[in-house]
Amino acid sequence: MSAGGGLRPQVPRLVTPSVRSQSAAAKPTDTAAIQAVLSTPRANTYISAAGGDTAQAMALYGWNARIAAALMLPSHFAEISTRNAVDEAITAVYGPKWPWNQTFQQSLPSPKGHIYNPQRDLIQTRSREQTTGKVVAELKLSFWQAMFTARHDERIWHHQILSLFPNTAGKTAKELRKQVRDDLEVIRKLRNRIAHHEPIFARDLSDDLARMLDLVELRSTATAQWVRQMEEASTILTQRP
Repeated sequence: MSAGGGLRPQVPRLVTPSVRSQSAAAKPTDTAAIQAVLSTPRANTYISAAGGDTAQAMALYGWNARIAAALMLPSHFAEISTRNAVDEAITAVYGPKWPWNQTFQQSLPSPKGHIYNPQRDLIQTRSREQTTGKVVAELKLSFWQAMFTARHDERIWHHQILSLFPNTAGKTAKELRKQVRDDLEVIRKLRNRIAHHEPIFARDLSDDLARMLDLVELRSTATAQWVRQMEEASTILTQRP
């Protein structure tokens, strides 16, 4: 299901034989030695999921690592396409030097404590970089997600979001803005788990992948088709041990 409640289309993709052969060749031989390298607490997560079968657990560990790596490609395109859309939207309102625009800065939330602070992220990033392009590249994914909140509707989204994300299936500006924010939240949490090498096998990874592809599709059908041809995650999902 999509974030907006509709069925996500199953788009055919090209399957390369290298993915299948890699999977067939990647068989753990000495599971005890592998388990010792991984550490008992880490291995136990997979052993428990495999019902105590250590060989099955190590195969699951390898598959988890492979699918985590494969998901980074569609995640990359989802983030790049979305943040570039936000950059366009902000530029239209605040100009090409928007990272240094005080009015824009003050429009950002600045919560206290240890939670993510978009205003602080912008200030710290622009202090290290000299061009808008560099700032865009260095801002956290959380920054772009935070731009898809209701506080920016009047200034930025109500008159721009439907043109920046043209493949919207009839959604209103508010519905689309919320969908993008929700998809980015799911992707951000998944990427954090991948970055910390945490298990992701218990997630609905098919939905995670669909959200990434959907975000690219919202911006550009041609780009989404290209990503679908390149990504290997959908094939690896079928190879779970």
